[in-house]
Amino acid sequence: MRADAQRNRDKILTAAVRMFAEEGLDAHLEHIAKEAGVGSATLYRNFPTREALIEAVYRNEVAQLCDAAPGLLAAKPPYEALHAWTRLFLDYVTTKYGMADALRAIAATGNNPYGRSRDMILAAITALMDPCVAAGTIRTDISAADLATALEGIALTSASPEQRERAERLLDLTLDGLKVSA
Repeated sequence: MRADAQRNRDKILTAAVRMFAEEGLDAHLEHIAKEAGVGSATLYRNFPTREALIEAVYRNEVAQLCDAAPGLLAAKPPYEALHAWTRLFLDYVTTKYGMADALRAIAATGNNPYGRSRDMILAAITALMDPCVAAGTIRTDISAADLATALEGIALTSASPEQRERAERLLDLTLDGLKVSA
C-alpha cells in the first residue's frame, strides 16, 4: 500500500473509533469520511461495507494494544509496564464494548473478526509477564492465560465507561495478587 493510501486508511480508522464511540455503530459513514478528512469514495475503497470498517477498527484496536507492550517495557520497569498495559486493555475493551453486537453479527455471517486476537493478546501478556518473573516481582505459578482470563472477567463486569473506577480497582487487586510475597 502506498504511504498516502496507508495514511488515509489510518485516518479513517482513527475517525471511525471516535465516531463510533460518540454516535454508536450507526454513525454515518460519510461523517466518518469527513472527520477523517477524506472523501466518501476513499472510505468505500478501503472499507466497502460498514461491517468491513467495524471489523478493521476492531483488528486495529487489538494490534495497537498488543504493539504497546514492547514500548512500555522499554520505558518502564517490568511490573509498571504490566500495570500500564492492563489500563490499555481496559481502554481496548471499552472500545470493543460498544461494538460487541456488531462483531457478533459479523461472526454470524461466517467471518471471524476475532481471528488471531486471543493469541496476540496472550503473546503480549507473556511478553509483559516474563520480565516480571525474571525480576522476581510476580509469582511463577500464574500463566498468561490465567491473567488474560482474569482481565476478561473484569472487562465483562466493568467495561462500560461509568464503571471504569471499579474496573481499575479490580485490576489493582488482581495485580497485587500476582506480586511475590515479601
